[in-house]
Amino acid sequence: MKKYLSLYIRLLFFFIAFSFAVLSLQAQETVVTLKVINQKKEPVAFATINVINRLDTNIIFTKASDSAGLASFILPRNKQYTVQISSVNYLPQQKGINTSGNQFSFTFIAEPAGKILDAAVVTSKKPLMRQEDDKTIIDPENLVASSTSGYEVIEKTPGLFVDQDGNIYISSLTPATVQINGRELKMSAADMATMLKSLPPNAIDRIEVVRTPSASEDASSSGGIVNVVLRKGVKIGFTGSITAGMQQGIYGNRFTGVNLSNNDGKKSYYLNLNISNRINYEKINTSRYFGDTILSQQSFTKYPANVFFTSYGYVYEINKKWNIDFAGSFTLNDYNNKSDNYNLIQKISSARSISDNLNRVNNDGTSLIISNAIRAKLKIDSLGSGWTNDIYYSYSKNQTTQDFATSYYIPFTFYSGGDGSSDNRRKLFTTQSDLKLKLKKKLTVETGIKSSLLNFNSETDYYRQESGQRTKDQDRTNTFTYKENINAFYLQGSKKIGKNTVLKLGARLENTNMTGHQIIPFDTTFELHRTDLFPYIYLSKDLMKIMGYGLRGYLVYRRTISRPVYEQLNPFPKYVDQYLSEIGNPSLRPQFTQNYEANISVDERPILAVGVNDTRDIFSIVTYQSDTSQIQAYRTYDNLGKNKEWYLRGLGALPPGGRYFLVVGAQYNHNFYDGVYEGKPLSFKKGSWTFFSYQTFKIDKRSVITVNGFVRLRGQQQLYELEPFGSLNASINRKFLKEKLVATLSVNDIFFTNQNEFTIRQGSVNVSGFRRSDTRRFGFNLRYNFGIRKKEENASMFSVDSPDKAN
Repeated sequence: MKKYLSLYIRLLFFFIAFSFAVLSLQAQETVVTLKVINQKKEPVAFATINVINRLDTNIIFTKASDSAGLASFILPRNKQYTVQISSVNYLPQQKGINTSGNQFSFTFIAEPAGKILDAAVVTSKKPLMRQEDDKTIIDPENLVASSTSGYEVIEKTPGLFVDQDGNIYISSLTPATVQINGRELKMSAADMATMLKSLPPNAIDRIEVVRTPSASEDASSSGGIVNVVLRKGVKIGFTGSITAGMQQGIYGNRFTGVNLSNNDGKKSYYLNLNISNRINYEKINTSRYFGDTILSQQSFTKYPANVFFTSYGYVYEINKKWNIDFAGSFTLNDYNNKSDNYNLIQKISSARSISDNLNRVNNDGTSLIISNAIRAKLKIDSLGSGWTNDIYYSYSKNQTTQDFATSYYIPFTFYSGGDGSSDNRRKLFTTQSDLKLKLKKKLTVETGIKSSLLNFNSETDYYRQESGQRTKDQDRTNTFTYKENINAFYLQGSKKIGKNTVLKLGARLENTNMTGHQIIPFDTTFELHRTDLFPYIYLSKDLMKIMGYGLRGYLVYRRTISRPVYEQLNPFPKYVDQYLSEIGNPSLRPQFTQNYEANISVDERPILAVGVNDTRDIFSIVTYQSDTSQIQAYRTYDNLGKNKEWYLRGLGALPPGGRYFLVVGAQYNHNFYDGVYEGKPLSFKKGSWTFFSYQTFKIDKRSVITVNGFVRLRGQQQLYELEPFGSLNASINRKFLKEKLVATLSVNDIFFTNQNEFTIRQGSVNVSGFRRSDTRRFGFNLRYNFGIRKKEENASMFSVDSPDKAN
């Protein structure tokens, strides 16, 4: 594995050096600004602008105008160009410009078009990455084609890292908050991962990444925010696609789906349906040492599931000011997981076996998630002022029946087993109102209120079967309820100072109320009430120009909070196996993080960032030895003290326009823990490198090869140390039938290196292990698109040719 990782790292460094060599050749260039307005002198947003070199028509630059109707291009001097402009509801136009004089700003007036559109399918260019204020927007077009779920799309997104527990990381080693359509669903990482695995890949329209959220976002976002925005039917006319595919690893995945949407200009509606059959596995081997004894555990779990997913929505424009948006989704997951866990206890000095047993568990259940939301938006003026009101409700239910049995072979033959059932129900209701005002003197004011209410009920009922007797298992049976209410108010303002400096100041006030009540087997009621203030400071300024590219610097500060959830607070012991239990910590305190970041962008594309996360009362998963038995351990959460994390992140790309496109990046994280573990001082330092790459090669107009991957060296997951691991993926897309049919061949984790070897050596705990899942897969996908044309999109230094678009 290390041999392949070393080879891949060398390739990454070569691509980085090559990209900088190409960038150094881009001299004698200037910035040309094009503005598109209509006859009323209003800006025409998202117009497609093509700039074509008259002497070499193969050299084409493409961008989309922003909300002010502006688009900037880096063009060589003393050249003549043809500018082509097209936009929905406007006639296309074509004019000539040149860069030989002193004029580098041009204005174009768009003429209104008729109401009839001819049906057509047009190839477009989509930006892989673009910066919009404080967030990076990623178009997952090429990633969707080689994936079977939304989870796989996020795994392949450049710069995002997903661990095997479903946590998603951006810059920090603190997990990011995951949102769907801008809403946090208040789910655990495992539950969110299950939902994303149920999500069809072509249901994702874009992924928004916010490293340091502003005061308008929830304060519980220490690791940043990853917002998955689902596709809606917003194009003029009737469009749709039919998709089918399969992937084969050790086990196989199969899926099929249809997407339909219709829009007549004032109202639109859409429907997405997807059915999939998925099978995965997980293999975990661990060795735990205590004195002269070793406990070896080998676990293999198979995860088969049948998933049905649908999303639907209706958007209605009441008039030119009011817009109503209704959206919902329904996910049904039917699963039957089977696990075998082999346990062996031996004396190290004599290799004598003390205990030998096999534990088998079968979980058969269903999970249901239903969510609906309605959003009303008022457009106050043409400058961007607006008032948005949002109501959201989500209901989830998970019912499972479990059978478990343990066969003992040493020191004597013995059998024990049992059965149980669990019923978990979660209800989430949120209301939110946001007001944004564009005022005079380049001042913008934003304010809003939000309230969320979460109700969680859990009932588990277990029985043991021993010597023909079925008795209540008090170690596993429990019933509890949990309520969480968070109320928030924020206010922030931004001011443009001079020509190129923007200052934004804000603060968020959050009131937190938590109540937990365990009924069975005994009362562990607790309550928490607190109010906290979270300031936010943002400063950006143009720095300089290098080779015609404008460099802009950003300074950001934000205070955030990570709140423990009920599972981390409830002191009831949860049985994992006969050697390990999970116990909550009712005295667990929330952790607060001060985040400082400085970054530099080129043409509004992030290339370099350095930051510090200073965390107090950090809580982590810890494993403690039992006071009564050496072979017994329990896993819990504890406040270890403080942690300071430094990170450095770089990103580069080859300029667009050629057949080969490349994005490469690297990130370094350095963590220092300073606190107490098992009553003893804890001083722990760890540095980790991550390299990632995204590459495409256009074979011809209808075929594209895509390669992407990552490598992590000296990885860390809280107190666990990870050996080097990574993943390399590849796919090839080919269009047929007038570019309406797209076929994709793909292979994920080519070298089968996305697996973890881990160790933890803290206090009295000494554990090493290995973890693997069914990550290497070969796939074949087909997608047929139908409907009218889609408008072309922006291309930039991070742009690639899109093989297709579902709508």
